[in-house]
Amino acid sequence: MEEIVGEILISKEEELFFKENILNLKSLSLLFTKNIDQDITYLIKILMVGAVLLKSSDIHIEREEEKTIIRIRMDGMLTLVTEIENERYLKILSRIKLLSRLKLNVDKEAQDGRFSIKFEDNEIEIRVSSLPSEYGEAIVMRILNPKSLISLEELGLRTDLEKLFNNEIEKPNGMIIVTGPTGSGKTTTLYAFLKKISKPENKVITIEDPIEYHLEGITQTQVDEKKGYSFASGLRSIVRQDPDTILVGEIRDKETAQIAIQAALTGHLVLSTLHTNDAISTISRLESLGEIASNIIPAVNIIIAQRLIRKLCPKCSSLRNITNEEKEMFKKELPFVDTSKLTKLPIEVGCEHCNNTGYKGRVGIFEAFVLDNELKNFILSSPSRIGLKEKAIQKGMTLIKQDGLLKVLKKETTLEEIKRVAG
Repeated sequence: MEEIVGEILISKEEELFFKENILNLKSLSLLFTKNIDQDITYLIKILMVGAVLLKSSDIHIEREEEKTIIRIRMDGMLTLVTEIENERYLKILSRIKLLSRLKLNVDKEAQDGRFSIKFEDNEIEIRVSSLPSEYGEAIVMRILNPKSLISLEELGLRTDLEKLFNNEIEKPNGMIIVTGPTGSGKTTTLYAFLKKISKPENKVITIEDPIEYHLEGITQTQVDEKKGYSFASGLRSIVRQDPDTILVGEIRDKETAQIAIQAALTGHLVLSTLHTNDAISTISRLESLGEIASNIIPAVNIIIAQRLIRKLCPKCSSLRNITNEEKEMFKKELPFVDTSKLTKLPIEVGCEHCNNTGYKGRVGIFEAFVLDNELKNFILSSPSRIGLKEKAIQKGMTLIKQDGLLKVLKKETTLEEIKRVAG
């Protein structure tokens, strides 16, 4: 018997039916519309399982004046599933709020909750956020599927970067910082690192906000500001637990930065994230939080900046002629690659397999700023940002855009996608 609160149970028969009938966005939309008059619980099952099968990251339900729009985010892009009457939206809203333990009688303030979808061989957590809007509450449901976690080898790294990252995570102390905007895959990269270094002889403790995925063999803790358990206070407690490796979900303030840096300087490997646009900006970002360069530089081993780009659909991609301007651009941006014989570029087409987008799945593009002794001494001389960037490039740093263009040459994505994500 299905629980009223906290979970949706999917039987083996239901799972098989949904797998046979939800093959793409069009079939999800058709199945949902066909069953629109069924009970609300079944409608939500179709939506939730369909989003999981299509490897979506989020479901958005937004009420407008005369209708409600349901969209899902696939490969980073929001896509319309269907439109429903506002009367049915209210029933779906009530059911979701009940499932995720949100207050049914509160609609003028934001609320956060969660529930799980239980398959026979997998349990997926759904993080729910409700927000008051002009015509009613907007609901966003984040899908946290443990099967979506990938290994270091699956991140889409160039051979040289994969070797570099493996070397860095084997170091006993220092900081590894991953930077990028929200949704750029920072957590995925950090979890790939943790999966690689999680061994019986290595004690790993994390402090996250919130815990997105549960990893075996690792002690994970979650920020709870209401109870006074912040990144800073939690990190202070973690250091007393004799860990070898510490993951700090995000460095947001001076106190957290100071404790993380001290941990890195006293025999711990510290992994964390920051919100910056590129790797070079990380030093100045830490300084803007109130830490001084003479403390930052000895602690940091490597700074990684990243973005996520869509991969070309393997079933429908094609080629087009390259323009003279594009050829010059490749020559300028990739001086270390012979592009003289480049005549064609990949282009997206669109088919049922990729929901007519031309893209299927995503992969990372990266730049890695390794702070060796020469660069650390250079930074302590207070160079300009441009001077530091030029020095890092001289030392072999490949920029995010360059990494993306290399993936275009390998026909993994399009030039248009790199322009959209990396400029």
